[in-house]
Amino acid sequence: MFFLAFLLFNGNVYLQAQASIFDQLDAIAIIDEKVMVPMRDGVRLATDIYRPRTDEKVPIIFVRTPYNFNSWVEGERQTRTAEQAYEAVQRGYAYVVQNERGRYYSEGEWDILGVPLTDGYDAFSWMKEQSWSNGKIGTYGCSSTAEWQMAVAALDHPSHAAMVPQGYGAGIGRVGEYLEQGNWYRGGAEQLLFFAWLYGVEHDKYKPRIPAGATQEDLKRISRFYDLAPDNPEVDMAEALRHLPLEDMLQNMHGKREIFDKMVRRTPNHPDWYTGGLYHDDMEIGVPSFWFTSWYDVSISPNLALFNHVRDNAKDPLVRENQYLVIAPTLHCAYTRATENTIVGERSVGDARLNYREQIFAWFDLWLKGEANNFKEATPRVQYYTMGSNQWQSADQWPPADTEDLTFYLSSQGKANSLYGDGALRLKAPSKDQPDAFTYDPANPVPSYGGNVCCTGNAVKGGAFDQQQMETRNDILVYTSEPLEEGMEVTGFIEATLFVSSDARDTDFTVKLVDVYPDGRAYNLDETIQRVRYREGYDKEVFMETGKVYEVALTPMATSNYFGEGHRIRIEVSSSNFPRFARNLNTGGVNYSEKEGKVAHNKVHHSKAYPSRVRLSVKRKQGARK
Repeated sequence: MFFLAFLLFNGNVYLQAQASIFDQLDAIAIIDEKVMVPMRDGVRLATDIYRPRTDEKVPIIFVRTPYNFNSWVEGERQTRTAEQAYEAVQRGYAYVVQNERGRYYSEGEWDILGVPLTDGYDAFSWMKEQSWSNGKIGTYGCSSTAEWQMAVAALDHPSHAAMVPQGYGAGIGRVGEYLEQGNWYRGGAEQLLFFAWLYGVEHDKYKPRIPAGATQEDLKRISRFYDLAPDNPEVDMAEALRHLPLEDMLQNMHGKREIFDKMVRRTPNHPDWYTGGLYHDDMEIGVPSFWFTSWYDVSISPNLALFNHVRDNAKDPLVRENQYLVIAPTLHCAYTRATENTIVGERSVGDARLNYREQIFAWFDLWLKGEANNFKEATPRVQYYTMGSNQWQSADQWPPADTEDLTFYLSSQGKANSLYGDGALRLKAPSKDQPDAFTYDPANPVPSYGGNVCCTGNAVKGGAFDQQQMETRNDILVYTSEPLEEGMEVTGFIEATLFVSSDARDTDFTVKLVDVYPDGRAYNLDETIQRVRYREGYDKEVFMETGKVYEVALTPMATSNYFGEGHRIRIEVSSSNFPRFARNLNTGGVNYSEKEGKVAHNKVHHSKAYPSRVRLSVKRKQGARK
C-alpha cells in the first residue's frame, strides 16, 4: 500500500492521524496518479484517477480545479479529495480530478477559468474513450471547481450527462440584467474579492519548471518531493485593499500581476470578457443541472437568475425540465457546515442541515447509471431555507408561485441620516420632495460589515451582523418601516430604485436590506451597488450634471427571510461599502488608475415625482387571493 509506505517513511504525525481514509481508499480503488491527459494543442493536464476494482465499465464524476489536490501533503483540501474519491468509488463511480492548464503539474499557461474553453471538452473526450468508462460523465464541485462547468456545458459534449455546480457565481459573465463578469463587478463597481484571491493563488511564475515531456513515473516521483503549492507571505488584506491606485494593488502586495494587470483595466462590457471561460446568456446549456447556492454567497442573485434562464430558455425540453435548485443559509461553499444551530456571522438561523450527499448521488445515479430511482419524486424543484422562521421550504419555481410584489417607498422630512434620523418606509410615496443629503468621502468610506462576501482574507467577515453601530454614521441614510403587526415572509428578488443627484460627475449608490428585531438588533440580509455612470447600460458611460435628478435602478438582491411580528424592515442607502466594493473616487475619470478622490455631496429624492422605492417579493398568506 503506497499510502501506508509513505506514512512509515515520512513519520508525519498529521498523516498518521489521517491514514485511515487513505488506506480505505487504497483498498477499494485502482489509483492512477499524474496521468497526463492531452489537449488538442498538445498541452497535457495532470490528472488523478480513482476507480473501483472491477472489470465492469463505470460512470465518472469529474472534478477540474485550479487548486492543489496532491495527496502526499498534509492539509484539509488533500484529505477532502481522498474522502470524496472514497465515497464516489464506494458508490460505483470513477472519481477523476484534474488541474487546469498551468496549475501545479499541468502544462501550459494558466488563466482564470481555464482558457481555452475546449480543455473541458477534450477531457470529456479522453475519459469517454478509456476502457473502464461507460461514457457517462458528471461534473461536480464548488467555487473554482464549479465555475468552469456552465460554459463547458454550452459546448454540449455527448458524454457530459449531468452537472452539480455549487457556489458558481464567478463563472457567470452576463445573465439577464446582471453583468458581473465572473464576480469582478456588481453594478459596474469592482468587487475586491478577486484582488485578494489572485494574490493567494497566482504563484505559478515562481514554481520549479518540470522538464517538457516528463513521464508519468517522473511526475509521481517529483510530486513526492515538490508540492508546488507555496504560501505567499501573509498580507493584512484590511490594509492592502486600501491601496490606490487599484491597478497597482497587486504590485503593492508583491504579488504576481500578469492576469490581474489585464483584468483590472477591463470595463464591464469589454470584449475580452467574452473570449474566455465565462458563461453568458447567449450560450446554450444542454445538461441536466442540480444547482447549489447560498444566501450569503457573493452572487446569489445572478445564480438564481441563471437557474431561471436555463429553465425558461434551454432549447431541449429534457434540459428545461431537469433543472433543480438548493438555496442554503450559509456562506460560500459552506453547505455541509450547517449544524443543529447554524450561525452565519453572528445570527443563528437554526437547524439548516440537509441531506446533500444523498441527493447528489441520487442525481448522479439517475443520469450517469440510468437508475430508475425516485429522485424526481422525492426532490422538490427548488429547496430554499427561510431565515427567521428557520425552516427548509420547497417550490416549483423561483420565486415561489405564492408570492406577490409589495412596494415600500422611501420617506423622510429630509433628515434620514443615521439610525437616529427620521427616515421611514411607507406604502405610499410622499407628496412633497424633501431629499436626504449626505457627504461621501472616498477617504472615509462606509466599512463593509458582514454581507455576501468571500475570499477577502481578514478584510471582511461574511454573514449577518448587527448593523446598529454602523448605522450611527451620518453618511448612511436609514429608512425603517413601522413594527409589523403580523409576520411577513420576504422570499424572492428585491428591486431597489433610487432618484438621486450629486455635485460629482460620477458616484456610487448602495442599498442594504436589514431585518430589525424588536430589541433593536439589525441583521443584514443582502446588499447591492450601482455606479451611476453605468445607469443607462454597461456599454456606455453617461456622467451626471450638478443638481439634476437621475433615476437609478440597482441590480436586484435576493433573500428568503421571515420578519416576525414586531420586527421592522429597513433599507440603508449610502455611496460606499468598502472593501467589498472598490471606492468610487467621484472624479468621473478612470477609477482604476487614480490615487486622489473627490468628496461628493449626494442626495436621495423621494416624492410622487421621484418615487424612490424598494419592491419586495412577499409570501401570500394561506387563503389569500391573487
